[in-house]
Amino acid sequence: MRSCFFSLKLQHSSLSLLPSHFSTSMFSFNHRFSSHFISNSFSSSSSSSPQPQVIQTPSRVGFLGLGIMGSPMALNLIQSGYKSSPEEVAASCDVTFAMLADPQSALDVAVGNHGAVNGMAPGKGYVDVSTVDGETSKLISGNIKSTGALFLEAPVSGSKKPAEDGQLIFLTAGDRDLYESVSPFLDIMGKSKFYLGDVGNGAAMKLIVNMIMGSMMASFSEGLVLSEKVGLDPNVLVQVVSQGAINAPMYSMKGSPMIQSLYPTAFPLKHQQKDLRLALGLAESVSQPTPIAAAANELYKVAKAHGLGDQDFSAVIESLKSRFQHSDDQ
Repeated sequence: MRSCFFSLKLQHSSLSLLPSHFSTSMFSFNHRFSSHFISNSFSSSSSSSPQPQVIQTPSRVGFLGLGIMGSPMALNLIQSGYKSSPEEVAASCDVTFAMLADPQSALDVAVGNHGAVNGMAPGKGYVDVSTVDGETSKLISGNIKSTGALFLEAPVSGSKKPAEDGQLIFLTAGDRDLYESVSPFLDIMGKSKFYLGDVGNGAAMKLIVNMIMGSMMASFSEGLVLSEKVGLDPNVLVQVVSQGAINAPMYSMKGSPMIQSLYPTAFPLKHQQKDLRLALGLAESVSQPTPIAAAANELYKVAKAHGLGDQDFSAVIESLKSRFQHSDDQ
C-alpha cells in the first residue's frame, strides 16, 4: 500500500494526482455555515481511554481515497490543500472522510502503518463512507474511538454521476454528535442523509441496497438477452420498461449502452460482486435465505472471471451471452 501526493486548487481549476493504491488529500474548508458547538454524550468503557472533547463545526476537512467516487465527492468540498499519508491528514484536520474500495483497504488506511488512527485525538472525527461489512466498520470504530475521537460510518447510495452532482444518499450510524457536526458537508455531497443508530447499521443498509441493485441489474440483463434471442428489439424493451411500474432510472440510463456492449464505468463490476458477497455473508449471519442474490452473485463472478471487473457492473450481461456460456461448458 502506497500513499501519494495529491493537490487540488479549485479556485485555480488545477489538479495534480499521482496514481497510487489510494490517495489522500487535506484541505481547508472555509465554509460559511454558522459556527456552533455540539455537546458530546460519548463515554468510553475504558477509564484509560482519552475522553472526547466538545466538537466545533469543523473548518479543516481531510479526504482519504480519491478514486471514482472519492474524487468527485472531495471536489464538492475542496478549496485547496495537500498531505502525504492518512496519519498526516487526520492529524491536520478536524474531520477526516475516507472512501475506500473494500474492507481491507478501509482497514489499511484507518489502522495500518501510518494509518489515520495515529493522527486522531479528542476533538477530532473520522467519517468512513466506504462500503464495508459491519464487523470491519466496528473494528475501525473501536480503534478510532480509543483515541478519544468520534466515529461515523456513512456509506453512500449512488455512483459516479450522483457523486459529481452532489446527489448521493448517506446511510450513517455511530456518534450522533459527529453526524450533527458534519451534516453541512453531507448536504454538499448528497441530496439526503439517514441516521440509523449504532455502528454497523449503516453498513448493513448499504449492503442490502446494493444487493437489491445487483439483482435488479442481473434480471434486467436476462430480459435484454432473451428479448433479442426471440427476435424482439431490446431497445423497445427498454422503452416499455421505462413506462411501466418496474421502471428504474438505472434501466433507462444503462439499457442503450448495454445493448451496444458499452459499459462506461460508474460503479465497477468487481465492487458490485464484492458487495453481493458481503450481503450474502450478512444474510448468512442471521440465517436469512437470499436465493435470488446468490444466483446474481454467480453471474457477476463469471463476468469478473472473464476480465470485466473494472467495467461498469452493467457488464454482467456479458456473462449471459453464448460465447461465455460455451467457454464455461468446455
